Amino acid sequence: MAGIAVVTGGSAGIGLATAERFAKGGYDVAIIARDEDRLEEARALLAAHGGRVLAISADVADAAAIDDAADQVERELGPIDAWVNNAMSTVVAPADRISADEYARVTATTYLSQVHGTLAALRHMKPRGRGAIVQVSSGLGIRAVPLQAAYCAAKFAVSGFTDSLRAELIADDVPVTLTVVYLPAVNTPQPGWARNHTGHAQVLPDPLFDPRLCAQAIVSAVEKPTREIWVGRSTFQMAIAQALAPGLADRQASSFRESQLGDPIGDKPGNLDEPVSGPARIDGDGIDRAISNRHEFFTSRERDLLKLGIGSGIVGIGALAGFGLSRLLSRRADAD
Repeated sequence: MAGIAVVTGGSAGIGLATAERFAKGGYDVAIIARDEDRLEEARALLAAHGGRVLAISADVADAAAIDDAADQVERELGPIDAWVNNAMSTVVAPADRISADEYARVTATTYLSQVHGTLAALRHMKPRGRGAIVQVSSGLGIRAVPLQAAYCAAKFAVSGFTDSLRAELIADDVPVTLTVVYLPAVNTPQPGWARNHTGHAQVLPDPLFDPRLCAQAIVSAVEKPTREIWVGRSTFQMAIAQALAPGLADRQASSFRESQLGDPIGDKPGNLDEPVSGPARIDGDGIDRAISNRHEFFTSRERDLLKLGIGSGIVGIGALAGFGLSRLLSRRADAD
């Protein structure tokens, strides 16, 4: 399968890795991001794979700009087959040190950007009765952690919006697919670009994964659509812990606060309001750490089967424990 794919946040990191995988697979690609210099560099890198590449400078928080971008893709490249909502921003800080304006901006760039992109794509896909939309989310959209309240809340919102829309499309018998891809910690430039009020460099926890593995999962969601994909064992573990023992998961998450803090730095404004200059690159600065590129994908079906198995095991253990306790009480009663 090949066609026309749009990737927001496509000039670096996971977005660029995804656009590159599309381009290598024979797709014509449109990338949307803010920084024009980095966009042009990314466009040239992608064009080297032989397909048509369109680079569009736009703020994903601007719904009208994203609508215009979708129209431009349709005019210049043709009918959109796949739309990937990947753009995001964050503020690394305790929840009560994030301002109302910062919460609003993270919500606009990380959650509403996915709404804008989805609706822009759907406006073209729905009348044709075909297309794939992929929401790039995070394990932190399943299990929140300290110092990421604004980002976690935005990613949780993405799941709610997508589930609601998916139900509407099913009710209307519209064959446009919606997939949410939940990612682990990934070696991209983003931690170095994020707004940070902690006074320390942000450190992503191990295991750290290769952006190209994430790109592989995202493209697979277009070519073999499924409801959800979890990438990486850490995402899998977070989701299972949250589903089965959320109180324990709260306590485990509390330990992540200190582990996210690296060397002392000054307060960083980051790329929340304006892009940070830098090259179009996929990889971050984790070159001195082990980067996993193991094929660790878990689809919705695999997840549900595992939950069923774990749940059945817990029920079975509970039943055995209850049976044993009743026998013990019965024996004590007989002895009395």
